[in-house]
Amino acid sequence: MSDFSSLQAAFKGDLVTPEHANYNEAISRWAINAQKKAQIVAFPKDPEDVSLAINYARDNKLPFAIKGGGHSTAGNSSSTGVSVDQSRYMKNVEIDSEKQLGYVDGGCLWADVDKAAIEKGFAAVGGTVNHTGVAGLTVGGGYGWLSGLHGLVIDNLVQATVVVASGQVLTASASENSDLFFGIRGGGSNFGVVTQFIFKIHPQRRKVFAGPLIWPADRLEEVIEATNKWQVTQKFNEGIMHNFSKGPNGPVIKTILFYNGSEAEGRENFKFLFDLKPAMDYSGEIPYENVNTIINPAVPHGRCWIFKGAFYSKLEAATLKKMFEHTAATTTGEHETMFIVEYYSLTKMLSVPAGETAFVRKDAGNVVLVNSWKTDTPENNVIGRANTKGLSDIIVESQRVYLGDKNQGYGNYDQDGTEEKNIGTVKSSAENLFGDNYPRLQQIKAKYDPHSFFYNWFAIQPATV
Repeated sequence: MSDFSSLQAAFKGDLVTPEHANYNEAISRWAINAQKKAQIVAFPKDPEDVSLAINYARDNKLPFAIKGGGHSTAGNSSSTGVSVDQSRYMKNVEIDSEKQLGYVDGGCLWADVDKAAIEKGFAAVGGTVNHTGVAGLTVGGGYGWLSGLHGLVIDNLVQATVVVASGQVLTASASENSDLFFGIRGGGSNFGVVTQFIFKIHPQRRKVFAGPLIWPADRLEEVIEATNKWQVTQKFNEGIMHNFSKGPNGPVIKTILFYNGSEAEGRENFKFLFDLKPAMDYSGEIPYENVNTIINPAVPHGRCWIFKGAFYSKLEAATLKKMFEHTAATTTGEHETMFIVEYYSLTKMLSVPAGETAFVRKDAGNVVLVNSWKTDTPENNVIGRANTKGLSDIIVESQRVYLGDKNQGYGNYDQDGTEEKNIGTVKSSAENLFGDNYPRLQQIKAKYDPHSFFYNWFAIQPATV
């Protein structure tokens, strides 16, 4: 379908072009620097609409992007050609309590899932920021507060509806198009547009113990030493996230606690931290659906953002102190630098055999390296990347003895493999990200997308005959 009038006639949803009054809203993204001026923003009503948009972009050789929550800081959810956005019409969540399954449309945010599931006494493994899109987090792997109990998001995916590069609408599961099912569980947007996910959901108590503790920078060593001791015997139903940033009154450590139980149990469980007397304690028993809102104030819409990821095996206080000093030095009136260290139990995730999914499992935790700024200029983009690279250099060097030289980090956090590129180009970082799974993914890519129509997010080079 190469004619726009034919697309308009067949498309049931909305097609927004630059002359429309709501065009700027249609191309807006969480990260201002990731916005691109699309020729067409397609808001589909069903998978067939998605197929029409794919066919139009493919036939006209236009760049194509899939927008879920729009959280890509590299612009992967934006396009100068056609952008498909399911968030207007395809945002339904259905919870089947009897089968313990959640049917989630591709345009949903995790807030939609959290609220719908808990109303019936269930929860799905999701992310830690509830305005993140379900689709992007899922196809990239998906860590969350419930990963200790239930594994990654992809470990709870039982079926998906996928529109591939040919425009076909396919079902992907363990028994149907199982190779595609393998690919979308960690292979990102390389294989198609997912219009519906079916997740295993789990019984969940209505309230949990969670919230932040605040420490001044000079408490770093004792907080980290206590955390490292706790991590050795960490339980499946608990987690910690340390956020290092420069606050209004100087550098601070914000420790987010999560315990899937009562406040009394949670305070006893984290006694080792409370005994250190934090400067401020905002933790308490809260509704489960509020857990994934705790970090939201630190990552608001309307700024420019750069993310980078790294893995850690063991983090010493001396390394974090160096990173903390870099964070304070690079936080100015324009730029804000911070980094986050995640502590989830990895046992459940690592119980899935290697080669079961495209996602490569590592016995290592995540560090998120972040810079944000106010004004979208090329100069600020250069500074932002330099600020995160400075953090990355420190942690990668500190982990070299444990993880080697190629500490690329979790794909959903790492933007190095997703910089601006032309149709059909690929980055060698995909080989690093997927490791031993890469040759198999190349075969799947050749089958479902031989011409690299989907080239964003660690583009996989199709295998050649």
